[in-house]
Amino acid sequence: MTPARRDRTYREPWDAEKLRALRQHLGSTQQELANELGMRQQTVSEWETGVYQPRGSSVTLLGMIAEQAAFAYGDRDRDREEEEGGG
Repeated sequence: MTPARRDRTYREPWDAEKLRALRQHLGSTQQELANELGMRQQTVSEWETGVYQPRGSSVTLLGMIAEQAAFAYGDRDRDREEEEGGG
């Protein structure tokens, strides 16, 4: 994957449903995910309830974590799953 494509992939928007699904995929609590991201548990809770959405470097970090965990979270991942017969 080229650096430009990787950056675009990491910039996929995150909504409450995707965030909760990622955390559950990781088998993490809100506190554990918050620790990994270097923030408060309350922030993760606010993202998961839709009070706020991640932005800036948090979006990039979430994308990196999702990619490392083989978590399909963006249009590119859904397209690849469909091509492979998984969706």
